[in-house]
Amino acid sequence: MAITVNTAGEFNGKRVDEALLVSDTGAEIALLNWGVTVRDWRVPVAGGLRSVVLGFETFDPYPEHSPHFGSLAGRVANRIAGAQFTLEGQTYHLPENQTGSCLHGGPEGLGRQVWDMEIDEAANAVRFTHFSPDGAMGFPGNVNFEAVYTLKGNALSLELSAMPDRPTPISLVQHQYFNLGTTETILDHTVETLASAYSEVDENLVPTGALLPVYGTQYDLRKPRTLRDDAGNPLNYDVNLVLPTARKFEDPLAIVTAPDKDLTLKLFSDRPGVQFYNAVWTDCPVPGIGGRYYGKHSGLCLEDQKFPGALAHAHFPSIVVTPDTPYRHWCRFEIG
Repeated sequence: MAITVNTAGEFNGKRVDEALLVSDTGAEIALLNWGVTVRDWRVPVAGGLRSVVLGFETFDPYPEHSPHFGSLAGRVANRIAGAQFTLEGQTYHLPENQTGSCLHGGPEGLGRQVWDMEIDEAANAVRFTHFSPDGAMGFPGNVNFEAVYTLKGNALSLELSAMPDRPTPISLVQHQYFNLGTTETILDHTVETLASAYSEVDENLVPTGALLPVYGTQYDLRKPRTLRDDAGNPLNYDVNLVLPTARKFEDPLAIVTAPDKDLTLKLFSDRPGVQFYNAVWTDCPVPGIGGRYYGKHSGLCLEDQKFPGALAHAHFPSIVVTPDTPYRHWCRFEIG
């Protein structure tokens, strides 16, 4: 089906465009080239289309008010402790934008850049590209990034890649905030994951290097559960869940079901971990899609990733890529 493109606004003197993809099942996804952002995602249900992500009706509120709603975060997503790292004997200093850490690539990371955008109507896909120069947000190396978003039926596939000209850390995440239901919070969604362990963190959510079993904790999501404790009180999640190394990529790593059971989300990915976050810190002062205000627990994120803290803990899967071993990463969401 035809992909329509419209001008959405301007950011730092560059035009921001939006592409609207529609599939043969009637699913719709609106993509901004600012941060490769999924602005809206509508899925067919009885009676029409339901918006399933947090976002804004227009581009204008994003630069000031978006906590990475729907964006592609990097160069290195999640937290880098001390806002610095050492690579090949050299220490690199990064901007500190969260309690002593560099979060999601810094305040002007990939999720706040205007990317180039190319339409592929035959594949019902959009190809985004961005050149990040040596020293951007303190990171070494020139890097050419590419992100291809393809909508087929009720499935959105992401193919992410990056080619550096020297060794440099790269770890991207898609940062969709989902609410599959019709209520203000996602606390009564049921969530199931394959994870049998999680990353321990300190008081600033920086990984200590320990990987702990989920058994007996609120992080044990191996059977579907809501995001409340036994007394019905809300539970907070902002944790890297460790996936089994022997899992099959054709099996979903996470399954989320709306309270009314009208919609179920399945996530597939080649990453070893997933950051599960249920909008613990979200408090957006301006209205979002449909006039909703987004507060605590208004959405949930499943950010497939390599483990945060990898630059400080050598036993974690490496996030350093080179011209000979460039970055490759895929994931797919199915919602229906």
